[in-house]
Amino acid sequence: MKWEPRDLVVYSKQKHSASPGPRAREVDAASRGETYSYTVDKFWVVQQVLEDGNLLLITRTGKQHTIHPHDPNLRKATLWERWYFWRRYHEIKELVP
Repeated sequence: MKWEPRDLVVYSKQKHSASPGPRAREVDAASRGETYSYTVDKFWVVQQVLEDGNLLLITRTGKQHTIHPHDPNLRKATLWERWYFWRRYHEIKELVP
């Protein structure tokens, strides 16, 4: 897949906590039920394609993550996601030069 700066992406991030949020999916309770592991979709934008091929992604809060372009948790946002989450992506795109 070819990646360009300003591409809209979805990263499925594994999380663990005592109380999953409303966007959590694939929720699994720990053996004692005290914590949960789950997946949350993160809506990020490609800030830069680095020389080594990795992607520098930027979040809504301005955090940066370096992700391998073939990471199975990374994909381009679908047309529906770009429309439905346009406010999130718009906020992030303002941070990308």
